[in-house]
Amino acid sequence: MNSDGPAAHDGLRLIPFRGLRYVPERVGSLAAVTSPPYDVVVRPDGLHHLESADPYNIVRLILPQAAGPEERHRQAADTLTRWLAEGVLAPDPEPALYVYEQRGGDLLQRGIIGALALSEPSDGVVLPHEDVMPDIVADRAALMRATGANLEPLLLTYRGRGDLTGTAALVERTAQRPPLLATTTEDGFSHRLWAVTDPAEIAAVNTDLAARQALIADGHHRWATYLRLRTEHSSTEGPWNYGLVLLIDTARYPLRVRAIHRLLHRLPVPDALTALGDSFRVRRLGLPLPRAMDALAEAAGGGNAFLLAGDGAFHLIDRPDPELLARAVRHDRPESWRTLDATVLHAALLDGLWRIPDDPDHIAYIHDTEAAVIQAERRGGTAVLMHPVREEVVRELAREGVTMPRKSTSFGPKPATGLVLRALTPALS
Repeated sequence: MNSDGPAAHDGLRLIPFRGLRYVPERVGSLAAVTSPPYDVVVRPDGLHHLESADPYNIVRLILPQAAGPEERHRQAADTLTRWLAEGVLAPDPEPALYVYEQRGGDLLQRGIIGALALSEPSDGVVLPHEDVMPDIVADRAALMRATGANLEPLLLTYRGRGDLTGTAALVERTAQRPPLLATTTEDGFSHRLWAVTDPAEIAAVNTDLAARQALIADGHHRWATYLRLRTEHSSTEGPWNYGLVLLIDTARYPLRVRAIHRLLHRLPVPDALTALGDSFRVRRLGLPLPRAMDALAEAAGGGNAFLLAGDGAFHLIDRPDPELLARAVRHDRPESWRTLDATVLHAALLDGLWRIPDDPDHIAYIHDTEAAVIQAERRGGTAVLMHPVREEVVRELAREGVTMPRKSTSFGPKPATGLVLRALTPALS
């Protein structure tokens, strides 16, 4: 059973839970059953690759494949129930917070996983910075209802003091112990997980976090899903008042901020360029992708800039017409929001010049730059490659209560999905 207790709190509050974890002896390898977060899996190639990696890969829960939504969610629920019955997944013996480490090349990131007490948006405890799409929230909510589980943690950041006290001290001290699990995924990242069960250590974490606020780095749709499901269960105090999160102290472990690119399914590059008219400066680049992205970064230093791809070349567009921006971009937001690349893309290009609806039939959001270009070339569409926004801009807008256009940023590294799950119903505990 879960240890979910009262939800009253002043700031961030993590409670321990009995994690559901893969039993190593029942799977090919822990690496083979993990996945990136559901919205990072590049479908269909990435999905098929993960499904074939191991019959118990977590993607069968987070992205079940069936004819319709209800059938998909029912299939995920049945799969989870079966894996628990077969001993593929099993709950840990006692509630814990989990210290999680990712290491790849010269990058090291450590944080703490727990069930976070959900706060009201007006409290300013957890700060979103991107808009969400209602249909995605509805789908994620239906999946969580059906499975009765948080299948993957969302990624939150907070600013600690930068020293080895409080939560930071616990994380570093715990990381010196033998881990519960250790694995290396095919991207070269190693992952280690430890359980923290000592009540005094857990209390120390919450004392440290009580006055802090967190920024949602990754998982806006899952956060909105948590809040929706909590409202549905408002008559009872229990597990639905909490959501599975990974908290990273960016004073010690700064995250990388990358852009999320757009793939316009039904807009060929020649049509996209024609529609620009004189509203942007356009330059064709005879460069390989890495150097074209360098050119984009240089242009972005002087204002809004984008790289269009899909016809075998790269087209750098920048210096938007000020009159276009004055017409297209709303005036009731801070200047830092009005000048975001994502704002200009959605207001001036997608809505204004290209007239493309922001729905999955017309636009896909792709994290990997090369994958965006390849898919655009295969499908005869246009990839709009973006330059990342600075983290301090994201955090300041969030503090002002201003959300950016959805999928404006990609913080990382993201936690691997499948290392620890959280049950929401007694039947799974």
